[in-house]
Amino acid sequence: MTTPHTRDSWESLANGLKIRTQAFIDGNYVNAASGKTFDCISPIDGRSLGRVSECEAEDIERAVIASRRSFDSGAWSEAAPRHRKKVLLKFAGLIEQHGDELALLESLDMGKPVSDARAVDVAATIRCMAWTGEALDKVYGEVAPTGPGELGLVTREPLGVIGAIVPWNFPLLMAAWKLAPALAMGNSVVLKPSEKSPLSVIRLAEIAIEAGIPAGVFNVVPGYGKGAGEPLALHMDVDGLVFTGSTAVGKHLLQCAGRSNLKRAYMECGGKSPNIVFADARDLGKAAEAAASGIFYNQGEVCTAASRLLVERSIKDEFVARVVEAGRDMHPRHPLEPSAPMGAMVDETQTTRVLDYIEKGVAEGANLVLGGKRANVVQGGCYIEPTVFDDVAHEHTISREEIFGPVLSVIAFDSEEQALRMANDTEYGLAAGLWTSDISRAHRVARKLRAGSVWVNYWDGGDMTAPFGGYKQSGNGRDKSLHAFDKYTEMKATWINLEG
Repeated sequence: MTTPHTRDSWESLANGLKIRTQAFIDGNYVNAASGKTFDCISPIDGRSLGRVSECEAEDIERAVIASRRSFDSGAWSEAAPRHRKKVLLKFAGLIEQHGDELALLESLDMGKPVSDARAVDVAATIRCMAWTGEALDKVYGEVAPTGPGELGLVTREPLGVIGAIVPWNFPLLMAAWKLAPALAMGNSVVLKPSEKSPLSVIRLAEIAIEAGIPAGVFNVVPGYGKGAGEPLALHMDVDGLVFTGSTAVGKHLLQCAGRSNLKRAYMECGGKSPNIVFADARDLGKAAEAAASGIFYNQGEVCTAASRLLVERSIKDEFVARVVEAGRDMHPRHPLEPSAPMGAMVDETQTTRVLDYIEKGVAEGANLVLGGKRANVVQGGCYIEPTVFDDVAHEHTISREEIFGPVLSVIAFDSEEQALRMANDTEYGLAAGLWTSDISRAHRVARKLRAGSVWVNYWDGGDMTAPFGGYKQSGNGRDKSLHAFDKYTEMKATWINLEG
């Protein structure tokens, strides 16, 4: 399929799109046991994309039974690593073949620009699946140091049935970050997408079967948190639970793991990431553009969004002017416009939440220098202008709480020590950035930042070879890299007496 490059061609593809809306259990699309559905509304224009199966506890039970059966059969869990590798590489290739369709589903369902969905989300999903497939047969066991009468083996075994709950902002990619290493290690997966954006992952399940993943190994159960997510987290036959989403939900899921079977539980949660610009930064223009894209990309609906901009006071006014100038060019447009820098917010609820935070920022005395209003892009759609607050106090609500929208808080600092104190004075610790031409300062500050990812002289660096996750209440465990395999395996020590 050739990638469309115009709005008309994307809309033509959308008109012919067959949208899957059922749950996917044991290799087949099925209705929820109750027959319930929920309306899937596009935030682009408020129209319905279809009625999606609303899974609940009975459907979770069906999916877990299918996963356990597939795991115990050994068809996937005991397959040779070279076979699982071959299948995952084929899976990556099929995702590429269906890339336009998957990107369009992401855009229609979640509101992001389709060009971003194709060039970033789908492309990164392909890289994730392919890299993980290539890596899985490079994971070795160990031989413990022993005397001549013993042999000590350290081996990894698949965990079993994995429950995965993924967010609405990067539905396909966050699913891949969980799915790829779980499958690579031989597990079976029950995945619950967000009810706000389930369509791409529902379609992905069918592609997995085409790639050669056996029925029951990958199941998708759309539904709400209380109806589907909580029963999955509490299920006594789920061995591992992985999640990306808010800190509040992550805490609840950890409690569910403790209340049930003490399943392994790994949470990737929220962030309030600081982006620190020192006066000696080499290129203030480049830093300003990065500061704008770091908060306005994907409408600010990014867990690592550069939502707190800490700028050395001597350059603050000049730098804020540059950021505002860059932000003006990122006004939202129709998501099917190939050059749209921003699209729609995911839904009306999130739109109202972000606008409420903007009102609170004004009420608490921050200086609104850009945006701050709902944008009239498409009638019935959910759009917000790129918004910048200057003169924000470190104690202001918009500086402390995760907004998950295109709202930037600018805070001045006078010294390196003050910048570090404010950067680290947060319950979160997902990501941080700094801009300086002083190599000693770069290393010194990077070491002291309490965050799982630190980027120097750019924002959002790294690739599949680097682990991703947070400190503090941004979660535990790591996605991506070889470290991700730790979440999906049990480590076993086997000792053999060679003399008896």
